[in-house]
Amino acid sequence: QVQLVESGGGLVQAGGSLRLSCVASASTFSMGWSRQAPGKQRSMVARITSGGSVFYADSVKGRFTISRDNDKKTVYLQMNSLEPEDTAVYYCHAQDASRLYWGQGTQVTVSS
Repeated sequence: QVQLVESGGGLVQAGGSLRLSCVASASTFSMGWSRQAPGKQRSMVARITSGGSVFYADSVKGRFTISRDNDKKTVYLQMNSLEPEDTAVYYCHAQDASRLYWGQGTQVTVSS
């Protein structure tokens, strides 16, 4: 069982930046972030493997950067040039050999 603890959400004006962090209780193969806006399905934002391979959703390419510190079992999401459309609950997730784990979510609100 892997527990994930997220931090770093909040309220920011359009064009601003936020950095999300997620600490895992154990090492995992991949870690990443998804988001869910009101009335919409949860969707992948970014993912990074323990070897450093990354994936970004088209909507965040060039604005968001995912990184991880394997020693600290932590994944980060640096979000720049935030837009009101980025408003959502952001969920950390991690994959080990057996299953996918989810964090409790952190709210990101971007005001126009």
